[in-house]
Amino acid sequence: MRRGSSCLALVLLAAVALCALAPLMLRGWVRQRQKQQIYRSVTDTPAMPVAVVFGAGYWPSGRPSDALADRMETAIELYQAGKVNKLLLTGDNRFEDYNEPAVMAEYALTRSVPAEDLVLDYAGRRTYDSCYRAGAIFGVEQATLVTQAFHLPRALYTCQRLGLNAVGVVADRHAYRQAPWFSFRELLALVRAWLDLNLTQPLPVLGDPIPVDWSNRAGATQGSGRAGAAQP
Repeated sequence: MRRGSSCLALVLLAAVALCALAPLMLRGWVRQRQKQQIYRSVTDTPAMPVAVVFGAGYWPSGRPSDALADRMETAIELYQAGKVNKLLLTGDNRFEDYNEPAVMAEYALTRSVPAEDLVLDYAGRRTYDSCYRAGAIFGVEQATLVTQAFHLPRALYTCQRLGLNAVGVVADRHAYRQAPWFSFRELLALVRAWLDLNLTQPLPVLGDPIPVDWSNRAGATQGSGRAGAAQP
């Protein structure tokens, strides 16, 4: 009886260890799979029609978080270098008093990115939704993803599994105080992404397709204006 109990305990211990290791193994596999599509500088990043910039929160004052500001700076640099024609700014706007895309657009406008070259996606509530809607709503086929190094492997994996030809550029311009939390949260988010892409396949908020000519740009020197907006 004791021998049987010992065997059962070992099986349960092995199962727990496997469950604990599985997310780490998944992260290693995704990183290895996507590393060839990740670029560390704007100069080395290949030209694409559009940069997809993921929301990353902002303060009540309207000031972007450090992570979001770094993403915007990198995207603007891509635009100014002629590496992309337009910026697709995708973030959360499910609450009336919280509007990530609008904050991102305002940031770009103050840096003289023409409003005509900004496309806002107000229903990018999470990475899966942003990648799904980029193709289904905005007709994106090729893109450069702009986000931090910890997030890029998952973002690339998600977009590519959803049919987008994507590369990514690292937007890390600071050392982030919350880096350990970001890393832990990313591990859990990657597990959810794998489940979404391979098992559950949920539908995000959708709507009618919004045609955008990603092959052309208004230019890099026009003044201000209001960005073209796409409601969910």
